[in-house]
This record gives sequence, C-alpha cells and structure tokens, in this order.
Amino acid sequence: MAAVVSKNNKLYNQLMVATVLVVTFIMLVPIYWIASTSFKSYNDSVSIPPTVFFEPEMTGVVKVFTKRTILRKDPSPAKLAKSAWYEKIIFKAGEKVLRASAFPSRLWNSIVICVVSTAIALMMGTFAAYAFSRFKIFGKDDWLFFILSQKMLPPMVVIIPIFLMYRTLGLIDSYSGMILIYTAMNLPFAVWLMKGFVDEIPIEYEEAAMIDGYTRFQAFWKIVLPQSVTGMAATSVFCFITAWNEFALALILAPRNVQTAPPFIPSQVGSGIPDWTAIAAGATIFLIPVMIFTFLLRKHLLRGVTFGAIRK
Repeated sequence: MAAVVSKNNKLYNQLMVATVLVVTFIMLVPIYWIASTSFKSYNDSVSIPPTVFFEPEMTGVVKVFTKRTILRKDPSPAKLAKSAWYEKIIFKAGEKVLRASAFPSRLWNSIVICVVSTAIALMMGTFAAYAFSRFKIFGKDDWLFFILSQKMLPPMVVIIPIFLMYRTLGLIDSYSGMILIYTAMNLPFAVWLMKGFVDEIPIEYEEAAMIDGYTRFQAFWKIVLPQSVTGMAATSVFCFITAWNEFALALILAPRNVQTAPPFIPSQVGSGIPDWTAIAAGATIFLIPVMIFTFLLRKHLLRGVTFGAIRK
C-alpha cells in the first residue's frame, strides 16, 4: 500500500511540475513576443502569419527615442557618411530624424511619480494598519470596509469629478497632482495588506518592550517595523506595479509636461499608422524598471506574499 501511495505522490508531483512549466511558458510568450517585435523590421512585425525567425535590427528602439518625418528624397552620399548610426537606420526605414522624442522624460516622470507615491502610500498604510491592528476603534470593520470600497470603483467612473476638482485646484499636469491621486489609489490596498502582516506579529513583544520603558512609538519603531519588512516589501511591489501600469488617470490628468510612459507609448506612430516596432520597444524598456525593483526586493517578496511574518 505504501508503494502505491508513493507512486501516486510521485505522479502528482510530476503533474504539478509540468503544470507550472506550461503556465510559465504561456505567461512568458507575450513578453517574448513584445521583446522580439522591438527588434523586428516593420514588415516582419505586421506579417501574416507572424514571423518567428528574423534578422534583428535596432529600428524600433531608435524610433521610440526619436521624432521623425517622411524622407522626401534619399540623402546624398556625403550627408549619409556624416550621419550618426541611428540616423542611417531611420534613413533605411524611409524617414529622417527631426529631434529626440519625449520618451526618456516620460519614463522619468513615471519613475518619480510611482516611487514617491508608493513610498507615501506605504508609510501611511503601515501607520494606519498598525492602528487598526492594535487599538480598539469604534466601527473598525466598517472603516476597513469603507477603505476597501475605494478600490471597487474603476478609474473611468470617477475621472470626471476628479478632473473638475483638479482643474479648480490647479493640479492638472503636475507632479503633486499625480502623486496625490496615485497615493490615494494605492492606500486602501496598502492598509489592508499591511494589517494582515501586523496582525501576525505577537503583541506580547511590544508589551514586553513597554514594560522595559519603551514608549508606544519606540516599540512600534524598534519591534513591529523590523518584523514588517517582508510585508512592506510585498506591499511596495504591488503598489509600485499598480501605479506604474496605470493608464486612464495619467491620460486625463497629465496630458503634457508630466505625462507618464503608459499614455505616451501607444502614441508612437509612423506614417499615419501604428508603428508596432516602436510601441514594442517602448513597452520592453517600460518593463525594465519594474523588473529591477522586483529583483532588488526578491528576498523579502517571496516571504511577504506567503505571509511569512512571525506567528504566535
């Protein structure tokens, strides 16, 4: 009987491993396709059936960093010889470079807005979660549900009143306005997730510290906060990704100077039609900061998403 159970367990484990590999492959295919499209020629990017094997080129990457126009006539050999390498690539695509595009500044806007809003949401969420976890608050469950209910409305439902308020307050197309709205968007999630982590830290540790002469804030700072690092890492990653990928609010509230990358990338067009190589290159570059941020927090993230805090 034991041999049969062992054999069944082995088969089950093999099926689970196979399932994980298949799911991983399916999830990575779109990422591979976007990354590979950024190194295709325009004809390869729109070919039917799709082109799998191709000669890579840098046209898409150059296009996303440049503003171009149609090339009316071929450049002279002398001008071609003096042109930079990226201009020669664009010449071959039938266009010429006018100036650098706004993509780097849009990417920088995304980084600044998302980092600052994530930090503020994490700080406020941690303090609020500690209060809900440790203190007796009248109507605590109702307040927690009210906080969570803020995530139930899609952005497009509230975008018009928010736009009108922002226009009145002069927050349209400003860093402060985007940081404020992204902080408000992520705060309910931060409160709920951090409360789960704080609940799992034994209150006896704080009581012992306060018996030894610590104040409530000192006990929080030296006892609770270090034990909440895994939860803070997981929360910050999720908040950062949510703000990083947000499209609708950024499109309406930051149309020009502080526009973020998500609304900018789809605006990349060639000669009146979408240039999928430039869009794919922008999307691929757009993935890199999130990957770096997640990689830096990888040690805490795995324990954080599995609620690996100290248990009673």
